[in-house]
Amino acid sequence: MTPATTPGTEPDRKPPAPSCVAGPSDGPLLDTTIGQALRLTTERHGGRDAIVSVFQRQALSYAGLDLAADLVAGALLARGIRPGDRVAIWSANRIEWLIAHHGAVRIGAIVVTVNPAFRNEELAYILEDSGARLLFAAPGFRSFSFTAAVAAVRPRLPALETVVVFGDDAPEGMESWTGFLDRDADPAAVRAAEAAVAADDPCSLQYTSGTTGRPKGALLTHRNILNNGYFVGLRQHLGPKDRICLPVPFFHCFGVVLGGLAALVHGSALVLPGESFDPIETLAAIAAERCTALYGVPMMFIALQGHPEFGRHDLSTLRTGCMGAAPCPLKTMTDAVERMHMRQITVVYGMTETSPISFQSLSSDDLETRISTVGAIQPHLEAKVVDPVTGRTVERGQRGELCVRGYSVMRGYWQRPEATAEAIDAEGWMHSGDLAVMDGRGYVQIVGRLKDTIIRGGENVYPREIEEFLLTLAPVAEAYVFGLPDERYGEEVCAWIRLRPGAETDAEALRELCRGRIATYKIPRSIRFVEAFPATASGKVQKFRMREEELALRGEAPEQA
Repeated sequence: MTPATTPGTEPDRKPPAPSCVAGPSDGPLLDTTIGQALRLTTERHGGRDAIVSVFQRQALSYAGLDLAADLVAGALLARGIRPGDRVAIWSANRIEWLIAHHGAVRIGAIVVTVNPAFRNEELAYILEDSGARLLFAAPGFRSFSFTAAVAAVRPRLPALETVVVFGDDAPEGMESWTGFLDRDADPAAVRAAEAAVAADDPCSLQYTSGTTGRPKGALLTHRNILNNGYFVGLRQHLGPKDRICLPVPFFHCFGVVLGGLAALVHGSALVLPGESFDPIETLAAIAAERCTALYGVPMMFIALQGHPEFGRHDLSTLRTGCMGAAPCPLKTMTDAVERMHMRQITVVYGMTETSPISFQSLSSDDLETRISTVGAIQPHLEAKVVDPVTGRTVERGQRGELCVRGYSVMRGYWQRPEATAEAIDAEGWMHSGDLAVMDGRGYVQIVGRLKDTIIRGGENVYPREIEEFLLTLAPVAEAYVFGLPDERYGEEVCAWIRLRPGAETDAEALRELCRGRIATYKIPRSIRFVEAFPATASGKVQKFRMREEELALRGEAPEQA
């Protein structure tokens, strides 16, 4: 029976809760530089492993890493590198990558991280845009020669004064890693330079794809990324006895922050199974090095769990880790917990511009929470979900754009004040471009993107960049690129193309024209040749309709908004 109410009144109801949440702030933020953090960890755990490179058969203790960082710092100072100068690193995962990084940030230089999958034009753009004065590079990666690529683009890069090649040898005009380090360093100069670096100084320039223009460099500070590594490690309960298997790349925040810096501040060890992800190398490294944590995108976990050799490796030492960059299927998470023993595995979410992690599940969260949400807000951060049109905070359970504010928000985009102002509003909120729903607990589910960035296997793929490249190919008159769902990679690159009159080609021939000129993961897996594109009455092309039509042609139902 409905209770009686006084005329003109309503029964008591709780007002709708707004979609905003603040993380705990009971403990202070770290107020140290990365160099100071390495010194402190060396004092506490100097004899423990800092990094073990299985495929290189090399290892460094924290004391050894600290000493090696001093050698790099001294060599950089001797070559005129000063605070604020950009020092780029172009390499897959190697022990030298981490050494070079620590040496550069120790004296206040800004490390520019370059994707090892990049090719000549992409490399030239990053080095020119950042104004890098010095480049550390591996000799090559897989079958691609980095040194040849550097030699080809170097005449266009007047700011690039020095190229150091990892290893004992280097082509003419470049220095070898061993030669670079083989000169007398001035310890006093290193200490003086280190003392002048502050926690709020920039230390990392990470290029990230957007929705307009070419990739932009997100400028991050010591405070940004060191604290983020600390809190990500805290949710995994990392400590000096932990060993993190790291098949994700150093050039990305996932590798250098969640891996390198989380290990640093908690005294844990990093284990590099190989230059890049390989299931057998990863499984073997976990077993041989008795790893307690594993990082990866869902695609990596799927590859490990489905490999014929999976059951032949002892994974019983695993207990935690991080999975992120794409939604995790239920079976993948279940297998991680049950078959890989990762009962405390955490799901992470973020973006380069927020250093990167803003949400992370708790080690105690149930499986449903870990597959349906990206977890809870990190300490010392705030988040809200807003209506993309009005900017007003929506109610819990409603969809809107996710915004984050706090210590982790980047300094800004490198030399792009207008782009910075578009991304970070006057109140300091970083607008993610991601559509999200916040539940009653403050946990967040990512349900889509305002931007059209494709996330393929954890790699951000920027459609316009690919479109501009496709237009340089002789047969192509128009090209539009968008993402399609893919079970293995999360999304795959699809291109709709209109050929020039009289041009004849096929999809494989076009892909062949792309190979060696743009990164392999950017090459469209699916190509459809069309005579026209869906557009509005005013002529604006509608990519969402292309995606819907492509899915319909494949017999797949378009996702519901």
